[in-house]
Amino acid sequence: MIDADGRLAIARWRPSPNADERPRGVEPDLLVIHSISLPPGEFGGPWIEQLFCNQLDLDAHPYFATLAGLRVSAHLVIRRDGELLQFVALHRRAWHAGRSSFRGRPECNDYAIGIELEGTDQTPFSDAQYRQLARVTGLIRTGYPAITADRITGHQNIAPGRKTDPGPTFDWERYLAAVPARVTPPTD
Repeated sequence: MIDADGRLAIARWRPSPNADERPRGVEPDLLVIHSISLPPGEFGGPWIEQLFCNQLDLDAHPYFATLAGLRVSAHLVIRRDGELLQFVALHRRAWHAGRSSFRGRPECNDYAIGIELEGTDQTPFSDAQYRQLARVTGLIRTGYPAITADRITGHQNIAPGRKTDPGPTFDWERYLAAVPARVTPPTD
């Protein structure tokens, strides 16, 4: 479940400095699915973690020079093997959406939880990622019931023309069908 600090016990905690407080009185009511790979099209390695923690060695790959000065994060990252990493407490604002709008409401970072899947627009996501994403979505929806099925979207939908992730290989039907309606907390 989600603890009092906004962390998921099933996630490896890797705190990012790229976060701040949400506007006063704002609770998460949107879930945004993203995809990321560093360098583009490559999986594994420490690069995503390093980027989100401002520790990326810009000399490690020619592409990384284009990321100089970038300060970004997501609440959660799901690796290709299903490993779950958490960078920002769920009640805090992660810097994942950039300039964005959902149904006319701007600045999605203020009210959204962002989940990055390690992948690209052209590469199908793994079975382990779909299982973990469905599990985590159920936990998040239990802690934040305003995040209903119609308030789960992709980055491409909140920043059209600027972002394309998670892209056409992401199977929305498969994902949403696997999300539990409600996760019941264990009883003592």
